[in-house]
Amino acid sequence: MNFIGTELPDFQVTAYQDGEDKTLTRADLLGHWSVIFFYPADFSFVCPTELGDLADHYSDFQAQNAEIYSVSEDTEFVHQAWHAQSPEVGKVAYPMIADPAGTLARHFQVLNQDLGQAYRGVFILDPDGKVRSYTINDMGIGRNAEEILRTLTAAQFVAEHGDRVCPANWHPGDKTLKPGTDLVGKL
Repeated sequence: MNFIGTELPDFQVTAYQDGEDKTLTRADLLGHWSVIFFYPADFSFVCPTELGDLADHYSDFQAQNAEIYSVSEDTEFVHQAWHAQSPEVGKVAYPMIADPAGTLARHFQVLNQDLGQAYRGVFILDPDGKVRSYTINDMGIGRNAEEILRTLTAAQFVAEHGDRVCPANWHPGDKTLKPGTDLVGKL
């Protein structure tokens, strides 16, 4: 299934953040850009490196009017214990969503049914809750927060400037392209 342009479904989950549990719904993810970051499991190996990398860049995402939501099939209680035990995960200030029923993982088709774990999926949603970018990696392939941030920034640029597109490796301030027949065969 192609998720580009699809909308976030109605849902209700619990998230661990700032030392407490809170309920999140679809409405909480609207009105700002959202990065939904699926990972296989708490108390694992690659996952803390990814969550720590995102934590190190959290203020950069916030400066882009974006919230990060990490998601695994663990409960909020396991998130809390992992946050308390792991130096990398202890840096996390963004919501850690508990999805033990697999509601979000099934919607985004990242749930490995046999393992009861999510593949490493990143879904970037616009303020209307529509998917603008996504990638899905196998369990052992970690991701890079700077590339996710670059992709978010490019998605925001394209959303704001509908007649311009971002070439490979684009960063804010770099030249963009205006699609047209004058570019055909010239790039």
